Amino acid sequence: MTKVLIVEDQALVRGAIAALIQLEEGLEVVGQAEDGLQALKLIEELQPDLVLSDIEMPNMTGLELAEKLRQQFPKIRVAIMTTFSRAGYIRRAIEAGVGGFILKEAPSETLLAAISQIMQGKTVIDPELALSALGDNDPLSDKERKALRLAGEGLKTSEIAEKLFLSEGTVRNYLSEAIAKLSASNRIDAARIAKQKGWL
Repeated sequence: MTKVLIVEDQALVRGAIAALIQLEEGLEVVGQAEDGLQALKLIEELQPDLVLSDIEMPNMTGLELAEKLRQQFPKIRVAIMTTFSRAGYIRRAIEAGVGGFILKEAPSETLLAAISQIMQGKTVIDPELALSALGDNDPLSDKERKALRLAGEGLKTSEIAEKLFLSEGTVRNYLSEAIAKLSASNRIDAARIAKQKGWL
């Protein structure tokens, strides 16, 4: 029996995916989480075989969760579900050792087939998506990405500094580096460009 943890911030979508997976023989939904932070707390207790996660979620994204799982629980397989086929997302997912990248608009049979292949140790990423990911390098550092994401949410420098436990000067440096790297006019423009590319 493959134990699955579903991580998705929209309750209706999460419930629908859980119901679909529960119907499949050999799969068992052992838990549901609304973001990466909640998922991390559940993982130790539930010991799932597979984490099926959305990308864009509050507190901790699916990609950040995948990166943490690779470090802390390398045996757990991860599949990313998303409505976005952004090259930057796919590249980061591949680098995080994600077993599969599944578009939410795919038919349910595709999701179930992908889960089966991922549990056999295969990587399931549409070849076209994988190729597009290789042509677009993310220039942002992890700290720049975090600062830019919060700036894009409308937070002031002082609020970003507080959230990231950094000084305001350091945050300003990270943001100006990100603006320069993306040839953006300001922090909001930089956040928009990075989001479009799938780098946030």
